[in-house]
This record gives sequence, C-alpha cells and structure tokens, in this order.
Amino acid sequence: MAKLVWDQTSQKTYETGVDHVVLYPVSKEGAYDTAVAWNGVTGITESPSGAEASAQYADNTKYLNLISAEEFGATIEAFTYPEEFEACDGTKELTTGVSINQQDRQSFGLSYRTIIGNDTKSNDYGYKLHIIYGALAAPSEKAYATINESPEAITFSWEVTTTPVSSGAGFKPTATVTIDSTKTDPAKLKAFEDVLYGSDDVTGRLPLPEEIATLLAATNPGV
Repeated sequence: MAKLVWDQTSQKTYETGVDHVVLYPVSKEGAYDTAVAWNGVTGITESPSGAEASAQYADNTKYLNLISAEEFGATIEAFTYPEEFEACDGTKELTTGVSINQQDRQSFGLSYRTIIGNDTKSNDYGYKLHIIYGALAAPSEKAYATINESPEAITFSWEVTTTPVSSGAGFKPTATVTIDSTKTDPAKLKAFEDVLYGSDDVTGRLPLPEEIATLLAATNPGV
C-alpha cells in the first residue's frame, strides 16, 4: 500500500477565470444548432440546489433519509450580450429599431471555459469546458446611472433555471456537463471543440450528452 503524500510538485491545482462563452438558442425544432459568441461576460455563478435529506421515522427511530431531486441554476453577469440573446430575454423586434419586452422567452444552451492551473505550469496547465442545457433566463434588473468622475459600465445579470436533458442509458437526466482537458485525449477534444465552436466549413452547435460521450469516446460505467 502506498503512503499518502501531500503537496507534491505539479499536484497543486486551482481553477480560475471564465472565457470562450457561447450561446446556443434553441431552434423551433428543439435543436441547439447555432453557436453565437458571447463577448463581455464577467462572471458565471453555478447554483445547484435540492438534494436535501428528508428524514423518515419508524419504530420511534430514524428509519431512512429520502433525498429530494437536484436542480441546476446559474447567474450570468456581463457588460453586453449578443443580439441573438434578446429572444431569450423576452425581447422581440416590433419594427426595425423598435423592440418590445415581456414576450415569450426562448430557451437556450450555454458553454464556457474555466482555466485549470497548477504550481508548475500556472494557467497553462489545462481548462474545463462547462455546458448548460435547457436554460431559461428570468427578467433582470438594469440600473442606469449618470456618468461621473468614476464612470462604470452597466453590468447586466440574469438568473437562469434549467430543464435536464437525457444523459443516456444508466444515467439520470442532467442540465450540465463538464469536460476536463487534462483528462481527455487532445485530438478528440480538438474535434469536439470544432463541433462546439464551428470551423471554416461547419456552424458550431451544442451536442447532447450522449453525443459528447461518443465524440470523446467516454466509457459508460453506468451500463
């Protein structure tokens, strides 16, 4: 048996930053088939909830714990948003240059990247790709203020709820997938990113979890 060792060289890892944010509006056919670059995102906060224990008692003692369903939510903060997000924010064009709010909100998918660093390669160690499915953005507050001696750009913020999608046989539905570049074959990851971000010949799209498993040749321990 090997003895445990702490703080070995190259094993001091951390996660930081957010970039490469991509919006995938859901089409009328229900597909995430159009990738749109989202510039100006300052933060994405993941907020899972649920999975709470509910104690059940019998024979004057604790009999078991029932666990509630787990849900996934998030908060997106940004200086701006792509035009394609307007339908996701309940905005539609009444006529050229004129828009109205309080309209039906279009669901969407989202992908973004966070950086994995360590003590030897700093921020060049790797990254994680985060994917969100079935997202709906709630109405958000927009605060406008006068320009003064300490000007600040307006920051938009949206609370996002999700509806899980199928993950394949042996797994429960999920609203989020995470891909670790340090544990994934580089060639397969590059091919997957061509699907996610698009290439010179193909428009980017958001594959569902089962297709991701196929593209990255992931094993399926749940079967």
